[in-house]
Amino acid sequence: MQQKISLPSDLHGLHFHFVGIKGTGMAALVEIFVHNGAIITGSDVSERFYTDEILEKLNIKALPFAAENINDSVQFVVYSSAYKLDVNPDLIEATKRGIPCLLYTEALGAYSARAFSCGICGVHGKTSTTGLVGTILKEINDLPSQVLAGSVINSFGGTCTYTSPLVGESEKSIFVAETCEYQRHFMSFCPQKIILTSVESDHEDYYPTYESIRDAFVDYVCKLPEGGELIYCADDKGAVEVAEIVQGKRNDIKLLPYGLKAVGEYKLTYDGVKNEKNCFSVKLFEDKSGAGEGEVFALSLPGKHEVLDANAALALVCQLLRTYGKNPLDYKENIARGLLNFSGGKRRSEIVGDFKTKNGDDVLVIDDYGHHPTAIKTTLAGYRDFYKNRKIIVDFMSHTYSRTQALFEDFASSFDSADVIILNKIYSSARENPGDFSITGKKLYDQVVKNYPDKTVKYFEEILDGTDFVLSQINEKAGQEYRAGYLFVTMGAGDNWKIGRKVLEIEENNRN
Repeated sequence: MQQKISLPSDLHGLHFHFVGIKGTGMAALVEIFVHNGAIITGSDVSERFYTDEILEKLNIKALPFAAENINDSVQFVVYSSAYKLDVNPDLIEATKRGIPCLLYTEALGAYSARAFSCGICGVHGKTSTTGLVGTILKEINDLPSQVLAGSVINSFGGTCTYTSPLVGESEKSIFVAETCEYQRHFMSFCPQKIILTSVESDHEDYYPTYESIRDAFVDYVCKLPEGGELIYCADDKGAVEVAEIVQGKRNDIKLLPYGLKAVGEYKLTYDGVKNEKNCFSVKLFEDKSGAGEGEVFALSLPGKHEVLDANAALALVCQLLRTYGKNPLDYKENIARGLLNFSGGKRRSEIVGDFKTKNGDDVLVIDDYGHHPTAIKTTLAGYRDFYKNRKIIVDFMSHTYSRTQALFEDFASSFDSADVIILNKIYSSARENPGDFSITGKKLYDQVVKNYPDKTVKYFEEILDGTDFVLSQINEKAGQEYRAGYLFVTMGAGDNWKIGRKVLEIEENNRN
């Protein structure tokens, strides 16, 4: 077993080399380390990713993998789990030289041990909730905080992280990070407070049963110190079950429920969609005189699931304010501004473009990372409610054979809110062999056709083969039923986002 490696309290001037630096989590951690004065180099494949832009802003260029990347100045190596110590040339050289090598999750955990850290976890909603926390904290100038999300967050200025100007001036800063359940990666993190958004079966290649993934979350929450706080979703059956098990094991942990079913000050009241804004109130901010109906907050993103994420973020920020001796009620306007300023992140209900067809119909193109049946169903339902009177066309590409096979019936029943459904081949994972599974994208398509006999359902093995079909759909007159036009959604953890960009490119060329 690898010896646990600690990081110095001061990273200034230390040279870290990142192997697999283009990974989203890796690039985000690079941002955090640069803010702390570290010297960064890194290596990766030559293919360009959106994280290249993040690295370029930091004047970092990913090098090809090579033993020569590890020189006498390198003091620590951080590496992605996609690369092995005995295979990657950078890692082989670092090991030969005796340089400490940390997995990304270990480096994140080592960094969290240096701060007052809060972990955000759950099968769904981690990235949005983390982004919401950071966006609210940007509006509060009194807390020294750093926030790391698992994607680019628009309100962070196109980066994955937010760092308060006060960081460095305080003896111990707040560190909020998205923490992942896969292979129990979050067990390296050192939390003082935890948000738990949801628990259900996922990552079936590692967690074959619901109980196995549930117990991982229980073990993570039990890492909290005495008096630590678990902020959990009272509307999610799995999160409630985890909280109940934790209470039986550790009654010193403070349980703080949020949501529509919550009892206590973070109980949510959802006021519906008004002017393409999700409106809600939270009991803590209700008018104490009883004369008002409670303060209404607004969110510019669709879906009740986003409102729940906002509720969770609000609860954590309020608890952090209390930890630092401040009254959350004094920051109501700051919190409201932060919530309203949040506009999502990369591949999280991301609006990638819009245009008008030759018939004058408006077409909005959105890309979303939803790749679990629950996420698909709730996200599409949110679009249906938020973008009223639009015809919804969804292109979905399922990710991992193991997940698709284990949740086959759930996937095939996830498209209630779509009008037109397009399916593609399964996007495999490097950690599985497609030959080990009987499931295919075509089989999923066949079941979706059976489940939705009144909907238009199409299958295209290759993503871009569906381009002409999408264009034919949106260039038909939408009609009175869809007087607001079309919503074309690419959804999944694969690369079917390419068809959305292709449609936009073709329409742009046609206009020129």
